[in-house]
Amino acid sequence: MKAINAVRMGGVDVLPLVEGGKGVSVSTGASAGAWAAAGGAGTVSIVNADSYDEAGHPVPQIYHGRTRRERHEELVDYAIRGGIAQAQIAHETAGGQGRIHANILWEMGSAERVITGVLEGAKGLIHGLTCGAGMPYRLSEIAATYGVYYYPIVSSARAFNALWKRAYSKTSDLLGGVVYEDPWRAGGHNGLSNTEDPLKPEDPYPRVAALRKLMRSFGLDETPIIMAGGVWWLEEWEDWIDNPELGPIVFQFGTRPLLTKESPVPDAWKQRLLTLKKGDVYLNRFSPTGFYSSAVNNSFLQELRGRSERQVAFSPEPLGAHDVAYGVGARKREVFVTADDLAHIRGWEAQGYTEAMRTPDSTLIFVTPDRAREITADQVACMGCLSECKFSNWSQRGPSYTNGHKADPRSFCIQKTLQTVAHTSGPEADEVVDNNLMFGGTNAWRFGSDPFYSNGFVPTVRQLVDRIMTGR
Repeated sequence: MKAINAVRMGGVDVLPLVEGGKGVSVSTGASAGAWAAAGGAGTVSIVNADSYDEAGHPVPQIYHGRTRRERHEELVDYAIRGGIAQAQIAHETAGGQGRIHANILWEMGSAERVITGVLEGAKGLIHGLTCGAGMPYRLSEIAATYGVYYYPIVSSARAFNALWKRAYSKTSDLLGGVVYEDPWRAGGHNGLSNTEDPLKPEDPYPRVAALRKLMRSFGLDETPIIMAGGVWWLEEWEDWIDNPELGPIVFQFGTRPLLTKESPVPDAWKQRLLTLKKGDVYLNRFSPTGFYSSAVNNSFLQELRGRSERQVAFSPEPLGAHDVAYGVGARKREVFVTADDLAHIRGWEAQGYTEAMRTPDSTLIFVTPDRAREITADQVACMGCLSECKFSNWSQRGPSYTNGHKADPRSFCIQKTLQTVAHTSGPEADEVVDNNLMFGGTNAWRFGSDPFYSNGFVPTVRQLVDRIMTGR
């Protein structure tokens, strides 16, 4: 195994190890600070992070506003307070070692307001901004205003080319690194394009080599590329280290830090990670963002898949083969389906899926009455956690504050499920974890086969970093 040497990143020499940012209440100051203290770059998520009361207990993010716009303002306030709190914890825990980065989803509702609010309230505590899930053109401008480095997340050289030419070329001195997030292997939201097959992963090496070639044409020879997605043992990436074609390479670990002492995820989640098998992480497109995302294939995702499978097209009037009348809702408003689809509907109704819900694509999905009530209640309770949400039809842009489409019942309230799974405890935790969204990279199954975790061993962050530095 080659020696793993420090790299220059964000103005200092650090280990080439970055903790990947993981959304709501998962990448916390405790974990990020411990990672930085071990010599790498720790990452706090400022996507609706936890803040704390005077007793040190997390403040529940409860919304009182009567409208979505009012609730959205509450959400922004929670996010800023939480981001500042986590940055303070990370700074204190790091003790001046390593780097502290803040990660945010560009498509988060009012992302720019949250970023600037956190940077204002945590001046000097955050060294870098990591941002993806969209095209964050203004990231460099925000970073320059506050004198911090920025780390855009891209999935192709083409995406970085667009960002560079439109904005980043003006602030190249603060470009701390470029995160290449593999769209097939990374956990959470992924950047698969419409031309890429989600079932056919591509080798990341040619894609990263193309990114480096482009960066060199811009004079970014020594700017690190951070490889994210699918990284487990560094000995499996030995040919990337000190590779002249690739230049400086840093490795990002998002999934492995889930299973540490400092990780805030519930014990039930940690234990579930130890039982995963190959193929148990599922690349899907149910997210209300519209992006593909990678998560554990638990009962939550299976229920979402069931909704889409129990789906038929309809016409508001007789048209072609859609000539059989069917009554929707309590008033039995008439639509028209095919005779074959009506047979499917009757079968689903016999199984208890008696409620038909309209989608924006002129289809009906069939769910139980309880599920229909839950979907409707979640849509009504929307707090605008995304810039646009296909589940609730929210948009942060006025004057209508809607995305112009009908709400899509095939999706889900991402804020609700991530808050629930991150804060569960007690005897019902196993059930809660199975019935909520658990993001994870495609290599999450390796917890169960890696001897480092034998007998249920859960390391500290320091122990994990030390282990990674051995190549394993």
